Amino acid sequence: MTEFTQRALKIIAGIPAGHVMTYGQIAALAGSPRAARQIVRILHSMSKKHKLPWHRVINAQGKIGLQDLDSFTLQKMALESEGIVVSAAGEIELEQYQFHPQVVDEPVF
Repeated sequence: MTEFTQRALKIIAGIPAGHVMTYGQIAALAGSPRAARQIVRILHSMSKKHKLPWHRVINAQGKIGLQDLDSFTLQKMALESEGIVVSAAGEIELEQYQFHPQVVDEPVF
């Protein structure tokens, strides 16, 4: 597993209930700002194995990015069960719900 993937998994796992992060935001925090699509792949292939809160990751426009109706509905319901207001079109107010973790590098002594 690459260092980028390890960092991404840690970031995703740390998204608290009632908050969301964007694919690009996670990619940037994991060290590769242009790797939003890689975050999609990580979520698709590793969410179940690592018990990731995949439903808390949305696109940069503040919308659910899933196109398939069943997956869209599942993500919408999961977000709403955590108190997040989601419009019928799958829009989430980023100003209210976006999580901005404190990124702290290892201390230098």
